[in-house]
Amino acid sequence: MRMAVPATRWLRARASLPGFALFVAATVGACGGPIFANPPATHPVVTPVPSTMTRPPDPRPIELPRDDGPHDRLTEWWYYTGHLKAADGRRFGFEFVVFRAERGGFPVSWASHLALTDETGGTFHYAQRSEIGPQVDARTPDHPDEAFAFAIRGDPTDPAATRVPWSMAGGGGSDALRAFAGPDEVSGDAVDGFGISLALTARKPAVFHDGNGWIDFGPAGGSYYVSRTDMAATGTVTLGGSVLAVEGTAWFDHQWGDFISVGGGGWDWFAVNLEDGIDVMLSEVRAADGSYPLVYGTVVDAAGVGRTIGPQDLSVTVTSSWTSPITGTTYPAGWVLTLPAQDLVVRLRPTVPQQELDTRSTTGVVYWEGSQVVTATRGGRPLGGEAYVELTGYAGR
Repeated sequence: MRMAVPATRWLRARASLPGFALFVAATVGACGGPIFANPPATHPVVTPVPSTMTRPPDPRPIELPRDDGPHDRLTEWWYYTGHLKAADGRRFGFEFVVFRAERGGFPVSWASHLALTDETGGTFHYAQRSEIGPQVDARTPDHPDEAFAFAIRGDPTDPAATRVPWSMAGGGGSDALRAFAGPDEVSGDAVDGFGISLALTARKPAVFHDGNGWIDFGPAGGSYYVSRTDMAATGTVTLGGSVLAVEGTAWFDHQWGDFISVGGGGWDWFAVNLEDGIDVMLSEVRAADGSYPLVYGTVVDAAGVGRTIGPQDLSVTVTSSWTSPITGTTYPAGWVLTLPAQDLVVRLRPTVPQQELDTRSTTGVVYWEGSQVVTATRGGRPLGGEAYVELTGYAGR
């Protein structure tokens, strides 16, 4: 999900927005307020000073692996979801994300979410951390091949912050994820904690969404958006006191830019990997009235070539719903995605209904993000696959 600061939603704007109503919410007005809806580490009140630096106008060509790393921009995230299988047949979905925010002269701020769906056991577990300061950027000269390296321990005023950091490092399509949430951090019934340790290798080139990877939000700013839609994953999952060897796939999104919020009602986002090598990203961005003024997507072929598609190329039908017993929020919980030009129909339903994350302690929002059962056909022939869906903006409606 895309982060929030006080009175500010960071929407996962995975699309260009011609003709779409945009807004920029209020930025933080005083350094003493929480940046991620969570009391930050103590720091002196600073009067933001306008920068005298000038930079070339956007958009600029994206260069990888350089641009896999952090940027001096208002908003940025590194976002992984994926599907893992153990030797005994157990299946898992995972989410691991790091968010970075700059707000004037205030210290750089970070948040991270970690989630694991035990598809075989029918359970879901998640945890969250936030931290203030540049120390999260853990790159060193000893690892020149790392475009990014993060280590998030959490609020240093928290006695538990001495715990092992969550780490995310890589660049150029070769990444490493290591994170363990202790029992005191976990939301769910993972009484012994849970975690992942994964090595990821891209099997396709990076995809630049909307052609050149630049997304123009109009008066709300702009964003660069790059994905690696097919990464091989190997490593371990820790759950229930056991460490399981796993292998599978991952999807990586990296987005950065001078924007704070886009849209007004949230979004439904779909990441689908089909067994014939086709990957599909679809995004439905909602207005405050519940309508979908923007529907956008990218189809990535087996060779890694992406093609932008719009609302005329696809349709999304909701087939079911689910109401959270924890927050009372009702979410869509089943879909049919139709792409006529690909002669493709994809049916999705959650592997586990409860994949809701209440991240108000770090980001101020509640959202649903989870793995899916995929039943697809191309030209009427059955086609298997895997998928993740993200749903935001439903809580509080």
